[in-house]
Amino acid sequence: MTQAATHATTLQDALDQLRSLGNEKVRALNAKNGAGDDQFGVSLGDIRAVAKKIRTDHALALALWDSGNLDAQFLSTLLVQPAKLSAGELDRMVRSISSARVADWLGAYVIAKHPAKEALREAWLAADDRWAARAGWGLTAERVAKDADGLDLAALLDRIEREMLCADPVVQWTMNTTLGEIGIHHPALRERAVAIGERLGLYRDWPLSKGCIPPFVPVWVDAMVRRQG
Repeated sequence: MTQAATHATTLQDALDQLRSLGNEKVRALNAKNGAGDDQFGVSLGDIRAVAKKIRTDHALALALWDSGNLDAQFLSTLLVQPAKLSAGELDRMVRSISSARVADWLGAYVIAKHPAKEALREAWLAADDRWAARAGWGLTAERVAKDADGLDLAALLDRIEREMLCADPVVQWTMNTTLGEIGIHHPALRERAVAIGERLGLYRDWPLSKGCIPPFVPVWVDAMVRRQG
């Protein structure tokens, strides 16, 4: 047996490492943020440390994700190789997300690097599944901010105005992000984006730490435009 094989991390090894790092305060915070009971309560910093020790391991990453455990899914996003995932595999992962925070990590570390993300974005925008829709709007917000060529921004505003208040809360977040990014990066549509945000009122009373910018679009857009100026 080779040295590499001797030191390979198994699924059980990884789960045992995560379990040993569990913390009741983190479990309580995760539960407050919508996580279920299948979690150990590992801090995100400790999860990053475990990932740094294991390094990239695509097969282990898939097994961790399929375990359904919250902390394992966080770890999975740091170990997986996005280019090795088929579009179908990534779609399956998205539809089995366990929490909004896991969705954010999957979006940042996996979806954003996937070669089929544009085709998936279009499919997810039409999806009934809430996690797929969240991912679709998240990718749309990214395109609005970085490369909006080919996007019908006015039509996106129409859809946001029509659908956002009735959307699932996890989808509302990335729809709102798209609305804000339109207002920030596209001056010709800024007034309309801000007006939609004001009329819908989503996140108007969002609790904030001192110095933070709220996700309420009229305030967020104004603050970001001032920074650009």
